[in-house]
Amino acid sequence: MRAAVGDRITVHGRVVGDTERQGEIIEVRGDEGRPPFLVRFSDGNERLVFPGPDCEVDSARTDTGA
Repeated sequence: MRAAVGDRITVHGRVVGDTERQGEIIEVRGDEGRPPFLVRFSDGNERLVFPGPDCEVDSARTDTGA
């Protein structure tokens, strides 16, 4: 999994009833966009995240096609 600063991350709940957590990647600490990522979650907390299979990254980058 690769990401860039500004990308959004969603951590899905692991058990029934768990809520999803969403946040913004504010720092990429791995080489070439790889984890770990420093994430600021929607509740304001910041955590170091090593994403697993329960995570999705949505790119903030847009391709212009040029």
